[in-house]
Amino acid sequence: MQVTADLVRELRERSGVGMMECKKALVECAGDLEAAFEHLRKTGAAKAAKKSGRVAAEGAIVAAVSADGRQVALVEVNSETDFVAKDENFTRFANAVARTVLCAVPGDVLALKALPLDGHSESVEECRLQLIARIGENIDIRRFVRVQSDGGRAVHYLHGTRIGVVVDLHGADESLGRDIAMHIAASRPVCVDETQVPAELLAKEREIYAAQAAESGKPASIIEKVVEGRVKKYLEEVTLVGQPFIKNPDQTVGRLLADAGAKVLAFARLEVGEGIERKQENFAEEVMAQVRGA
Repeated sequence: MQVTADLVRELRERSGVGMMECKKALVECAGDLEAAFEHLRKTGAAKAAKKSGRVAAEGAIVAAVSADGRQVALVEVNSETDFVAKDENFTRFANAVARTVLCAVPGDVLALKALPLDGHSESVEECRLQLIARIGENIDIRRFVRVQSDGGRAVHYLHGTRIGVVVDLHGADESLGRDIAMHIAASRPVCVDETQVPAELLAKEREIYAAQAAESGKPASIIEKVVEGRVKKYLEEVTLVGQPFIKNPDQTVGRLLADAGAKVLAFARLEVGEGIERKQENFAEEVMAQVRGA
């Protein structure tokens, strides 16, 4: 069977693979469209498996919100480059993943990948592998959070596509919730208040401050006061309610909430690539390696 331009175009529309790959598959399958489509799926899956080991530290944070505004899902979907993170196929996939998290309530990423992707018959993992084959980069679903507010509202804020925040807010309107979410995006609090600071973390900080203060040679009673003062300062820095509000540094977030008769029960903050060890590229060495291999 002759490989025509129409056959190549039809295969490309069905598979999403580039024109040259489609033509090559059709030639190898003697112009049989169905066989070529299956061939692309098989080879695409193999290529995707190879790419899955590569570091993906770019990407986007996307959100899905329930109709009643009480449930929000934030998902981090990673790519290898920022360029791919702006691709409409990547964006469409990431948003579908967020809707899947919102509606299906998976327990973890592994469970999420086994679910049908929102609007598709294939699983999230199958769609992920198809996207890798189409785009040519590793795509990974790294993590997600899902916040459901019981009696309040779940307010979220996206700082571009790099940072996402969701706040479980009670007793205030969405405008204040958005201000609080923006503050969290900028100031990175660890938790809402000091009751949520892990005891082991606080003990470690107290130990460090005590060791530092002991070097001063001051009496134990003075050292104790110095340590307590530094612990108090530390709690102000890491807790949401203790931090100065970004829009009015003369007022703490805690005072802002109290004046509004509001309370934050919980929050979550995701930032693209946070904690991922990125490969350091040396472009001079890369060019030289290509020259030597030429």
